[in-house]
Amino acid sequence: MTKILIVEDEQGLVTLLKYNLEKQGYDTLVAMDGKAVMPIIQTERPDLVLMDWMLPNVSGIDLCREIRQTHDVKHTPIIMLTARGEESDKVRGLSYGADDYMTKPFSVPELIARIQALLRRVVFKPQPKALEVGRLVMDFDKKQVYKDGQPVEMGPTEFRLLQVLMEHPEKVISRTELLKLVWGDMVHVEERTVDVHIKRLRRCLCEQEGENLIRTVRSGGYALKG
Repeated sequence: MTKILIVEDEQGLVTLLKYNLEKQGYDTLVAMDGKAVMPIIQTERPDLVLMDWMLPNVSGIDLCREIRQTHDVKHTPIIMLTARGEESDKVRGLSYGADDYMTKPFSVPELIARIQALLRRVVFKPQPKALEVGRLVMDFDKKQVYKDGQPVEMGPTEFRLLQVLMEHPEKVISRTELLKLVWGDMVHVEERTVDVHIKRLRRCLCEQEGENLIRTVRSGGYALKG
């Protein structure tokens, strides 16, 4: 059964989320304190984390960063839940490792749709065992990317985004197309989200000045150098 960890210190919201997630057939785990999160993730290995931004002792932002830096759980999908609705806050949350972001109060059906879309992205089963484009190799069995033979660490959304770019080398793919191919067309995600994840992907690939493995085409989108 798919396990979802709810990280939230508001009891009423925890109860609401547990009820609706379990109604959809998910198994739920709960952490109401930031310090409890990493031990639960490392022992229970949830399939997805719903993370509140403001938590006692350790913030959701710091936890996102810690998860992404912890090798055996770094691919765990994270949806940030927060009352902070400014674009700068959304960008910050995504930059620190969240895969998606929902502002409180939120629609439970929309949250369920986003959870389902994110889980579909994580469990996709590509046909080839590997993709190779230029200096990059994507090994699907190991869920690992290599640049110049060296392993590159990245989250599940960056992995899927890079896969789409590697499947279409040199082709300019618009933000709209990337949203559909990576996030799916059942969930509304702002185009700005693509830019944030491209920036994270470039950071993962350690692009040097002038390297441009991922090319930005003004008013067009993005393309991977072949």
